[in-house]
Amino acid sequence: MSPNPIAETVASLMPKAKAELTELVAFKSVADFDQFPKSESEAAAGWVADALRAEGFQDVALLDTPDGTQSVYGFLPGPEGAPTVLLYAHYDVQPPLDEAAWATPPFELTERDGRWYGRGSADCKGGVIMHLLALRALKANGGVPVSVKVIAEGSEEQGTGGLERYAEAHPELLTADTIVIGDAGNFRVGLPTVTSTLRGMTLVRISVDTLEGNLHSGQFGGAAPDALGALVRTLDSLRAEDGSTTIDGLTSDAAWDGLQYEESDFRRDAKVLDGVELIGRGTVADRIWARPAVTVLGIDCPPVIGATPSVQAAARALISLRVPPGVDAAEATKLLQAHLEAHTPWGAQVQTEQIGQGQPFRADTTSPAYAAMAEAMGEAYPGEEMQYAGQGGSIPLCNTLSSLYPRAEILLIGLSEPEAQIHAVNESVSPEELERLSVAEALFLQKYAAS
Repeated sequence: MSPNPIAETVASLMPKAKAELTELVAFKSVADFDQFPKSESEAAAGWVADALRAEGFQDVALLDTPDGTQSVYGFLPGPEGAPTVLLYAHYDVQPPLDEAAWATPPFELTERDGRWYGRGSADCKGGVIMHLLALRALKANGGVPVSVKVIAEGSEEQGTGGLERYAEAHPELLTADTIVIGDAGNFRVGLPTVTSTLRGMTLVRISVDTLEGNLHSGQFGGAAPDALGALVRTLDSLRAEDGSTTIDGLTSDAAWDGLQYEESDFRRDAKVLDGVELIGRGTVADRIWARPAVTVLGIDCPPVIGATPSVQAAARALISLRVPPGVDAAEATKLLQAHLEAHTPWGAQVQTEQIGQGQPFRADTTSPAYAAMAEAMGEAYPGEEMQYAGQGGSIPLCNTLSSLYPRAEILLIGLSEPEAQIHAVNESVSPEELERLSVAEALFLQKYAAS
């Protein structure tokens, strides 16, 4: 890393950053209160609020959002006439999944092979720490040259829209000239990247009913309609033979014209087993950034252990549909629901229910803020040029902010590079990436203030 005062300060702060991330990861802040205590999320929110107060933020508040969670807000005034920058991250995390599959406990930050492991270490508690590091480095080197607003969301992973609805009801709160979303990631460790597009998402639950109750499969099987079998056939209709998503009326042939993702790299990043084919058609970038993608997230049915010889009377599933830029998520939801209802066989009774939704996003990469970020990333990553990539994941807040503040420039950076394995077991963050991106953000704020 190039020797400059910002970089030197961030480097000196890394031990503190590790200690703070250890504290933050320890909170089991999964915003699904049927699985995890609400008190864990509230404690994490309190930690973030205390950290902002310690850095001199004013008006620090725990915002009670309509979905029953809390987002943390704070304001740090800058020099008179300086622009305002909103820094975003989220403190809620995905469930740990199979805790026994983790090499180390998911809620204990553990260093191993040069990386820090723990749920939320990259997505996105590490993003909270990144913002703090950048601001501390600026304060130690002449001060923060812009006014800063920080918003740390408490339910991003659930897609329940709490912060979006709160922002819509209080549009003055998050107004800013530029917004930095710290919830994306570099395309590769050491390759500085801004994310220019995000797929949107819709979640739909399907319920299939065929009988008043389960029946003995020996006595009735072969004629009695099996709800689980009907559900499996319905779900199968969502994919073509090659695995491409096929939803009636939904376009799935768009192409990605930016940074490409080599298939061999993708297979390694996704840890695809030997001999198993990738699904879909077109380039990998087409498939994960420019086209819709359906995933069956879960099925309610009897487990193998303890199953009885019964014809199932009812079954249900939760389906995720990722929606590319250029497609309206609400319309895609309607198409998905209509497809499911049309393809349920045997006259089975079917109901579909939308659970969550977020619109896709496309940034304006020609704005002055992007020029400042490109220069900053070039200094933080010597010898590397900032790249533009898409991301298959969703950040529903982006479109809400874009609609509320159409003149604001929105940039997406973060710690979720492929090795981070976010949402999977053994999630981790690269401390080197945390350090370099914190330097880049601090330099960006300096350059943006001077532009």
